Amino acid sequence: MNVLKPHLQTTIWTLLKGGATQREIERITGISRHTIRSYQQRFAADPANCPGVATDSPGQTAPPWPPTGLAVPVPVTTSKCEPHRAFIDAQLRLGRNATAIYQDLVDLHGFDGAYNCVKRFAAQLRHKEPEQFDRLSFAPGEEMQVDYGEGAPTRVPGTERWRKPRLFVATLRYSRRSFRRVVWKSGQQVWAELHEQAWRYFGGSARYVVLDNLKEGVLKPDLYEPALNAVYAATLAHYEVVADPARVRDPNRKGTVEHAIGHTQATALKGRRFESIEEQNVFLEHWEVKWAASRIHGAERRQVQAMFEEERAHLQPLPITAMSYFTELQRTVCDDSCVRIEHSSYAARPAAIGSKVLVRIFERRIEIRDLRTQALLRTHARVDRPGTVVLPMAERVFNPSRETRFILNQARAIGPQAARLCEMLFAIEGRVGQRKLWGIVNLARRYPHRFIDAACAGAMEQGVHSYRHVKALTERLVADALAALEADTPTPSASPSMLTQQHALIRSADEYGDLFAHAATATQSLESTQS
Repeated sequence: MNVLKPHLQTTIWTLLKGGATQREIERITGISRHTIRSYQQRFAADPANCPGVATDSPGQTAPPWPPTGLAVPVPVTTSKCEPHRAFIDAQLRLGRNATAIYQDLVDLHGFDGAYNCVKRFAAQLRHKEPEQFDRLSFAPGEEMQVDYGEGAPTRVPGTERWRKPRLFVATLRYSRRSFRRVVWKSGQQVWAELHEQAWRYFGGSARYVVLDNLKEGVLKPDLYEPALNAVYAATLAHYEVVADPARVRDPNRKGTVEHAIGHTQATALKGRRFESIEEQNVFLEHWEVKWAASRIHGAERRQVQAMFEEERAHLQPLPITAMSYFTELQRTVCDDSCVRIEHSSYAARPAAIGSKVLVRIFERRIEIRDLRTQALLRTHARVDRPGTVVLPMAERVFNPSRETRFILNQARAIGPQAARLCEMLFAIEGRVGQRKLWGIVNLARRYPHRFIDAACAGAMEQGVHSYRHVKALTERLVADALAALEADTPTPSASPSMLTQQHALIRSADEYGDLFAHAATATQSLESTQS
C-alpha cells in the first residue's frame, strides 16, 4: 500500500465519513481506488488510525466537505502544438498523416514535443461535426427512385447451381410504393424495359427518375451534364420522364430506394431460395401487395397503400404504344453511298461518302441519323436476306475501280461520246459491264477513233447499249467511208497531172493511213476467200 501524506489521509477519511464512494474520491483527489480501498479497510479495522481521532486535539477540525453539485475545476493545459495550429491544419488538408507532420515540425520549426502530442492534436483537428441532411419533401407523382440490389439465391436453369440474380427496385418517393423484379442479366435494353414495367405497374409515370451512375443508364457521369445512353434516353423521352442522376458518392439522394432494397432483402428474401426467376418475381409481387403496401409509413404515420391511392391520380398518363427498342451503332458511309448493316447495304444519302453516321436497328426498320445532331437522314425497311442492296437506281454512285479507271481513260482518248457510253454501261451493270467496256475500247486497234465515237453516239440515240451494236455501227461507218473514198478515186488511165493534189488535206494523215491499212486488210481477206 502506498503511504500517503497526512493531509491526504485526512481528506480520504473526511470524504468517506461524508458518504462519498471510492470512485468519487478518486475523481476528486486523483488517488487510485486501490489505495483508497486499503485506507478504508485500515480505518474500519482500527478507528484509532483515523487522522481526526489520533490527535485527539479539541482545536483540530476536519477538512471542509466539497460543495455538492459543483464541478471540480480541471486545470487547463495548452498543447505544445497550439502555436503550429495553422501549419498542422494545412498539412491535414493535404492528406498528410501525423507522422509526416511531426517530422516536418521537428525539421522546419524546431518542435521539441513528442510524437503523441502531434498525433492527439491532429486527431482533434480532424474531428468534424456530423453532416446535417435536410429532410426533403416531394409532391405526389413528382419523383421515382431506382436502383439494383441482390435477390435471393435462385437455381440456374438446367443446372444444380444456385446464384443470386439482380434485384431491380423502383420506389415512388411520395408514397414509398415499390415495384420489384429480379433478372439474371442486365443491359441497356433490360434496364429500360424494367422502367417501362414499373410505370405500367403503377399505372403512370413520375415526372423525374433518380438513379445511380451505373452504365446501364449513364454513359458518362458529370456534375453538370451527365450523358445517358441512347436507349435509356429514348425510353424516358417516350414516357416524358426526366432523368436526375445522383451525384457520385451521394447515396443519401436516393435513400428511399436504398431503404426499400434493404427492407426487401432483410424481410422478404432473407433465408429463402427459389427454383426459378419467375417464382421469385411472383413471390415479390405477392409480398408487396400483402405486406409492404399495407405497412404504416414511419414518418407520415399513414398506410403506404393509402398514400399510393392519393399519388396515383398525380402520375403522368402512359402513351398508347409501347417503346420500340433498338440497337445503336456507328457506321462509315462507303464509296457507293451505302452503309453496311448485318451483311446488307442501305443507302445513306445525303450523308457524304467517308463520313460517320449513327445507325439505329429496330425490329422492322433501319434509321440512319447524323452523328452530331442525331437528325434523321434515311429510314429503310429491315431486310432479312444478307447481301441485299437497298439503293435506288438514281442514287447509284459512279465509283470505278483501278481497272475500270484504266478502261475509261482509254474511252476518253477515243472521244467524249465513247467515254459517256462507257460510264453509262458501268453505272448500270457495274463490274460485269467491264467486258463490254473492253470490247468498245479495243475497237480502237482496228478502226479510227472518230468512227468509234460516232458509233457510240448512235448507240445512245437508239437506246441500244451493247458492244455488238457499237461494233456493227463502227464497221458500217468505216465501210461507208471506204465506199466514198473509192468513188472519189481517179481511173488509172488518168494523166499524172490529174493526180496532183491541188488542195489541203481535210483529214489527218493518221486517219488516211488507218483507212488504207483497213482497205489492204479487207482486200487480203477477200482474195484469200476467193482462192
